[in-house]
Amino acid sequence: MGTADTQAEESDLLSELPTAEGNAMWEIFSDYVPGYRFQFAVGGLASVIARFLELLPALILGLAIDTFFRDDGGSFAAEMAVVPASWFPSGESAQFLTVVGIIVGLYLVVAALNWVNGWAWNHFAQHLQHEVRTDTYNAVQGLDMAFFDDRQTGEIMSVLNNDVNQLEDFFTRDLNTFIRIAVLVVGVAAITLWVNWQFALVALVSVPMLAVASHVFVQVIQPKYQTVRSSVGRLNARLENNIGGIDVIKAYNREPYESARVEQSSQSYLDANWDAITTRIKFFPSLRVITGIGFGLTFLVGGWWVLNGPPLVFTRELSLGFFITFLLYSRRFLWPMRQFGEIINDYEYARAASERVFGLRHYTPGVADRSDATALTDVRGDVSYEGVTFSYDDEPEIRDVSFEAGAGEMVGLVGATGAGKTTLMRLLMRLYPIDEGAIRVDGRDIREVTRESLRDAIGYVSQEPFLFHGSIRENIAYGARDIDGRAAASVESGWQPGTNTDDGTDEGDDEADTGQIDLGVPEAEIVRAAKTAGAWEFIEELPDGLDTVVGERGVKLSGGQRQRVSLARALIKDPEILILDEATSHVDNETEVLIKNNLSELVADRTTFVIAHRLSTVRDADTILVLDDGEVVERGTHEELLARDGLYANLWSVQVGELDALPQEFIERTAAREASTFTDD
Repeated sequence: MGTADTQAEESDLLSELPTAEGNAMWEIFSDYVPGYRFQFAVGGLASVIARFLELLPALILGLAIDTFFRDDGGSFAAEMAVVPASWFPSGESAQFLTVVGIIVGLYLVVAALNWVNGWAWNHFAQHLQHEVRTDTYNAVQGLDMAFFDDRQTGEIMSVLNNDVNQLEDFFTRDLNTFIRIAVLVVGVAAITLWVNWQFALVALVSVPMLAVASHVFVQVIQPKYQTVRSSVGRLNARLENNIGGIDVIKAYNREPYESARVEQSSQSYLDANWDAITTRIKFFPSLRVITGIGFGLTFLVGGWWVLNGPPLVFTRELSLGFFITFLLYSRRFLWPMRQFGEIINDYEYARAASERVFGLRHYTPGVADRSDATALTDVRGDVSYEGVTFSYDDEPEIRDVSFEAGAGEMVGLVGATGAGKTTLMRLLMRLYPIDEGAIRVDGRDIREVTRESLRDAIGYVSQEPFLFHGSIRENIAYGARDIDGRAAASVESGWQPGTNTDDGTDEGDDEADTGQIDLGVPEAEIVRAAKTAGAWEFIEELPDGLDTVVGERGVKLSGGQRQRVSLARALIKDPEILILDEATSHVDNETEVLIKNNLSELVADRTTFVIAHRLSTVRDADTILVLDDGEVVERGTHEELLARDGLYANLWSVQVGELDALPQEFIERTAAREASTFTDD
């Protein structure tokens, strides 16, 4: 696949997400404001009042100039017609000091209101950010595996982190600033029209010009910010992918190649962002020019007006004091109008982010509980597949598979890589939707039961075991049932992250503080599961035992150790149905024997599905299913399949080293399959 094709594919990683019929940011905003009406209302009201009070000193100053610095014997109390004259002292000096006190008092009140606004508004915005992120994560967590198969982790992380943060920035800073500007425009317009409506028409001439310029900017910048947000996601995906595979990069000396790929992704982001920046830096100076023209026109016409009387068609007188008031208001317009451009810029950026957040929140998963789904209870473990067919990207993966597994039976699944073994078991867990047929547990169609209750009855060990960053204790306890209830009880008892509740001490361990909470699982249960999985032998040799921190993805443990911890995690659940997908592929022969001996007791009373390339693992299975290209081509016991001398017998010959006994047709087909798998990958 060429570079251009790769970029095109990556750019469409989130292209199939649903889009809002209206404004996605408004929908997100309206979803969360009701929960914080008080903070939102208090913060908004404090901002409105504070901005209005900030306008009064300029008006009072104009009145004071016309009162105290002219010789017509006027009274400030008389000029201040909206306030009763009895509120002011009679002497001129006393009135002057009163004016000074009023102005200082106004600024003190404004400072207090700004504090109220800052507290309430940030409380609202920070909690909105928290809830949007957690709700979006919960929505992502509920999606089926097909969604994640098509998308890179870094792309989704970009939405959950960068895009949500962009929304918080807008609601914390820009929305509050917009209210200030709105109050400024309305307040200045109201005051100036009240003082001298004719001169106000001149002073406010820049407002409609600014509105037109802003509208043009929005139309141009909006698609560019969509491109920027997408390029950020692709860059994050590339970085996340490379950091996760750093050991492979180093092992194959591919640092220069990966540096080039990161540089390419970063260059795409640079190009998209620079395109938006060049548009933005043209817009902001234009605002300054417009506001500068407005201020110059106000000074020119107003100065002429004061010196020579009303010009042209104007008839009202303009005093020096009010002329200065108008100039102060015009100057007040310069900075907020420049901020208005930044608000529009940030709004479009946040709107692009909200579209991606909205898309994740409203994506319809292929696997979802029906409205009438009920819990699967008292599970025996009878499993049946009835003509099950499943396709991925229109390519058949499972073809008309039917079989039954009675409660307590062990079923082995064998076949070449890509035969569909793992996919068949993932359908049982409803990680993917079935196209045709049905899967039943205890006679109930799994589509008629809740996913939670179905998966609660299943223990699963994957062929590539994943361990969370944390202790071995946490990773094994993670599989226990009702850990939500146990963890809640632990939190209520006062447990805090970084403490060790098992040794009775409250000393924190910074290294073990992994962000998880105590899962409340008794140590005896954890040890028993570890012993059954063959993990206890190496765990007790570690310096910190169960409290050993395994690192991200369990990197501090070997592959076999990770697999045994993963197996213990499944066994502590004591599930009615157990799925082992190459559960011993990373362990040595001695450990495999140990695990098999321990498992023999456990699988005796539970339905167990064992996927294996090592056929010795399934030799004692009640039934062995041989899959080839998504179909069950053979079934029976080990002895029956060997006697049939078919595909299973050939696979057995490969394992025991009897290569000379293999038919040429089998060798050629295996080579063709490997070539096809490589090409598809």
